[in-house]
Amino acid sequence: MADSSPSPLPAPAQAAPRSHAGRADAAPWLLAGPALLLFCGLLLVPLLLTTVLSFHAFDGTQGVLPTFTLSNYVEVLSDGYYHEIFLRTGGMALAVTLLCVVLGVPETIILARMKSPWRSIFLIVILGPLLISVVVRTLGWAILLGNNGLLNEALQALGITSEPVKLVFTMTGVIIGLTHVLVPFMVIAVWATLQKLDLQVENAARSLGAQPFAVFRRVVFPQLLPGVLSGSIIVFALAASAFATPALLGGRRLKVAATAAYDEFLNTLNWPLGATIAVLLLIANVVIILGCNRWIERRFRAVFEG
Repeated sequence: MADSSPSPLPAPAQAAPRSHAGRADAAPWLLAGPALLLFCGLLLVPLLLTTVLSFHAFDGTQGVLPTFTLSNYVEVLSDGYYHEIFLRTGGMALAVTLLCVVLGVPETIILARMKSPWRSIFLIVILGPLLISVVVRTLGWAILLGNNGLLNEALQALGITSEPVKLVFTMTGVIIGLTHVLVPFMVIAVWATLQKLDLQVENAARSLGAQPFAVFRRVVFPQLLPGVLSGSIIVFALAASAFATPALLGGRRLKVAATAAYDEFLNTLNWPLGATIAVLLLIANVVIILGCNRWIERRFRAVFEG
């Protein structure tokens, strides 16, 4: 009598779903693999090598020594000269960030409410400077802000000043140049958030009798905070680590962290000390950005969770 019991499923048919699931789980890693390797090769490895270099000793006659020491960090952290440089860098980055918020947020709101084709035209005008080298833009500002530049000639022609105002090789000129360079990044960040803004909420506030400034302060701006925070992080990080603009508009005497590191690398050839300044600048950037980000998210928790 033949056995009529059903035969078990073949093993490959049972293993196929698990194999398919394994490939699906590995797909994101395989797709992100090239970008991850590029990120490690161009960013993480140089940062690691710079950090290792910062712990090396240096001798004026022998150069970089193969011995490890903390003297570079002790020198930077205990010397008032470097304290002044880092405080100047932080103040410059903070001033540029605040100016980008003050200029970029209203500029983005006005831009978003323009009709076509003016919206596209002015968006290209705002983002156009990103297509030009930062060195070319900075040299243009050096010409405009010079003693015989267009700005000083206009001020004297209008009778506002009787002599040229010194703007080149000053912190004021550096802040002006960096603000022009970095305000498009604020516009891009706020623009992305502005696309999600519900205009009905603003119209409801106006219909209830709220003044325009009160509507902006209590309705519009809180909804734009995620974009403002993202733009501020980008602008602050780029301003604190900027080199070309402070070097060209600030000159040799007005040192910030990036130009100080550059001088140590190429002028005094003290590579470990330059690497120490670069590492401390990176650490300070990360600490300040994460701290401000954490504080703002706690202060406006309802906005970010919504």
